[in-house]
Amino acid sequence: MTDRQAGRLYGVGLGPGDPELVTVKAAALIAKADVVAYHSARHGRSIARSIAEPYLRGDQLEEQLVYPLTVESTDHPGGYRGALDEFYEEAAARLAAHLDAGRDVVVLAEGDPLFYGSYQHMHKRLAHRYPTEVVPGVTSVSAAAARLGRPLVEAEEVLTIIPGTLPEEELTARLAAADSAVVMKLGRTFPTVRRALERAGRLADAQYVERATMPGERTAPLAEVDPASVPYFSVAVLPSRIDRTVPEHPDGEGEVVVVGTGPAGPLWLTPEARGVLANATDLVGYTTYLDRVPVRPGQIRHGSDNKVEAERAEFALDLARRGRKVAVVSSGDPGVFAMATAVLEAACAEPYRSVPVRIAPGMTAAHAAASRAGAPLGHDYAVVSLSDRLKPWEVVAQRLRAAAAADLVLALYNPGSRSRTTQVGLARDLLLEHRAPDTPVVLARDVGGPTERVRTVRLAELDPAEVDMRTILLVGSSQTQAVARDNGTEVVWTPRRYPPV
Repeated sequence: MTDRQAGRLYGVGLGPGDPELVTVKAAALIAKADVVAYHSARHGRSIARSIAEPYLRGDQLEEQLVYPLTVESTDHPGGYRGALDEFYEEAAARLAAHLDAGRDVVVLAEGDPLFYGSYQHMHKRLAHRYPTEVVPGVTSVSAAAARLGRPLVEAEEVLTIIPGTLPEEELTARLAAADSAVVMKLGRTFPTVRRALERAGRLADAQYVERATMPGERTAPLAEVDPASVPYFSVAVLPSRIDRTVPEHPDGEGEVVVVGTGPAGPLWLTPEARGVLANATDLVGYTTYLDRVPVRPGQIRHGSDNKVEAERAEFALDLARRGRKVAVVSSGDPGVFAMATAVLEAACAEPYRSVPVRIAPGMTAAHAAASRAGAPLGHDYAVVSLSDRLKPWEVVAQRLRAAAAADLVLALYNPGSRSRTTQVGLARDLLLEHRAPDTPVVLARDVGGPTERVRTVRLAELDPAEVDMRTILLVGSSQTQAVARDNGTEVVWTPRRYPPV
């Protein structure tokens, strides 16, 4: 490089297609630039240049950066990625030559330069070497919402931007969990995106926008679009849910989904559960569990006491018979000592036998607690509730003896409450008839919550006064190990291999 002052690099956003949507600053920079660079496919036509054409002087140097390939098949020794990297290096070297000569270079970018834009590859290779400025542009996301006339997000909603090139399973999970979303890069990915929207239960809400603000613009409900007609410059939009009218359907189009929210807050929610909660017109559940679910405008919340499971199940089914989409909220997994049984029991009787019911699983308290302690459930284990509210204590004791005699690890749910104070001591004494006094017992309280506490004691030292309804107990087998590691922590694990009998 000579003593001549280097030129300045500009990444200039052009907006979604209409030249009138180019910003004033972008137009001025394009007109002043010594060199205007733009990407194109091998056919030579550049949408970026066509957008910027009204602002070109006519005497500027132009650098057309032609992609060597547009599909992933190539005979390049480095494969598709290797071919592109080589192209970007060569393109950056061409621009660097102008910058070294003191020329200002504008690289045109459709939409915004740093939003899925080709410019970013030049930026990464040149911005640390030359004075650089990026001029933002209107994105295709904003243009699509404007052309639909639909808000993307409102209040506390979260917008998710998803490339349509993701695998179908990943697309489905992200669409199910999204408040609102835009799927980019359609074209040949459109059939996969459509299937993912349908599997996520979002197809009816999805809108299609093609070439927003450009000649040939088209909008339509996505379900009505012919896959063979979809170009790359199109997006799928799931607009804001707020103010969306959800009518009741007396002909029985509603459903009940029993949702497991995991043992604590949103970090434990599956994408499926998050999507069910977002899609529901009504949330039904124990008030404490409903409080874990974000408030969404338009949803109706029906909270109740924890001791009215049968009434809550019938109430949810009645709502579904009126065409409502009802989420019955459970903590943990709804099929483990929770609401799935109550809902299915009611749904198998008249007048609810025709109401659609499904279960959305959740992380169980036992598995969450085990992960905090190590791997105490690494071998065979049994799950037992110590509550004798719905079954006699004699049955609980019989099952504990059988599991202990079989040398199973035990996950003990509902160990105690204000009205049940004797079960933990009785269970400890019973298990000591079959287990060594130093058997590890994990006490896990409020796992995932703000007052989480997980520690390990020995079975003989288990103090019932330290156990309440928010605690789960994991009692080891004869093979379970509690090992102090060099970092001062103790881990509990049960070997997968059992010694010969």
